[in-house]
Amino acid sequence: MLVYNLNRKLPVILLTITWILFFPNSPYILTDLFHLRLNGSAPIWFDLVLILSFAWTGLVYGLISLMDIEKHLITYLNKKLVNSLIISFLFLASFGIYLGRYLRWNSWDIISNPLGLASDILGRFLNPLSHPRTWGMTLLMGLLLNMIYFSIKFIKAKPELAKI
Repeated sequence: MLVYNLNRKLPVILLTITWILFFPNSPYILTDLFHLRLNGSAPIWFDLVLILSFAWTGLVYGLISLMDIEKHLITYLNKKLVNSLIISFLFLASFGIYLGRYLRWNSWDIISNPLGLASDILGRFLNPLSHPRTWGMTLLMGLLLNMIYFSIKFIKAKPELAKI
């Protein structure tokens, strides 16, 4: 019985792990707002609209994929555990965003340079006080992503709000 359950859950576990490796790419686009400059050749409002349109689209599709993952996980796990996983996924994504934005790691580096990536990650966990920027950005971005995700879920659960 245990082997049967594991055989049923193993593909879900592997697909979820693969998904979480690429999920940070979706909200990462928000950090492209750092590229806004007043002295560019185009007006800043143009750059702002351009970046926000891509960031919003990427974020929405990423959050929809997270909702799909949540819906699938609920068939295997209880709702409280799934909510905890969703919160954790959003904070993990925030850590991934930090790795990409500041340390310049990419999702495929897990295959092309796993030791270098592991070294940078391990260093931040073994010496957290030496990396306040890592944890500050991860915490704030994680809070932002959780607020956005659960706000959307709240609105989706309240059809009367959609009529406003």
